[in-house]
Amino acid sequence: MGEDAKARLRLAIADDHPLFRGALREAVQGHQAGVEIEEVGTFDDLTALLERDQDFDLVLLDLTMPGARGFSGLIYLRAQYSALPVVVVSGNEEPGVIRRCLDLGASGFIPKTLGVGQMREAITQVLEGDTFTPPDVNLAASADGEADAIIARLSTLTPQQVRVLMMLSEGRLNKQIAYELSVSEATVKAHVSAILQKLGVESRTQAVIAVSKVETGLWSQQPQA
Repeated sequence: MGEDAKARLRLAIADDHPLFRGALREAVQGHQAGVEIEEVGTFDDLTALLERDQDFDLVLLDLTMPGARGFSGLIYLRAQYSALPVVVVSGNEEPGVIRRCLDLGASGFIPKTLGVGQMREAITQVLEGDTFTPPDVNLAASADGEADAIIARLSTLTPQQVRVLMMLSEGRLNKQIAYELSVSEATVKAHVSAILQKLGVESRTQAVIAVSKVETGLWSQQPQA
């Protein structure tokens, strides 16, 4: 990579905690001079940013922030922007959480407990094309077959279907979803029907329960903001 190309390195930091965004910014800026960084504090702001401009080398994504909980944000980004590398940053360092992020297509996982220097090394590793996971974490623990099957089904959803499913999980009605996505209620109903078919369930409630099973036990020690 030449100096001109390196100078155009662009990253997006999505986290609702300004202090942690600052730590990530410091880590990224220490990677090289001239890096361009965009910061957002909600998932909706991130999607709006990417709809305007997808030309980023990396997105650093907090798992739990306004507009996204658990793996929903990661699932959406991998569906909508499959060529855009995403590294998860999280305070939850459970091996099951890390493994699930990688299963869903994350290019790495950075615990929030890492120091700035370690974060810089992790970001450098991902930008060089490798996958970063925390050292000394056993990711070979027994798999959850049911959750793995649900993940495989989730990967078949279109980006818009993922957005609808995220909103269903938040308890929103078809009318509300239609308004927020600027589509008709009939379109939302069609998306819901497709979601149910792809997930192999019969109702909206069962769809939400299926998604929650992917996260069961993984967030027990994390307060949900």
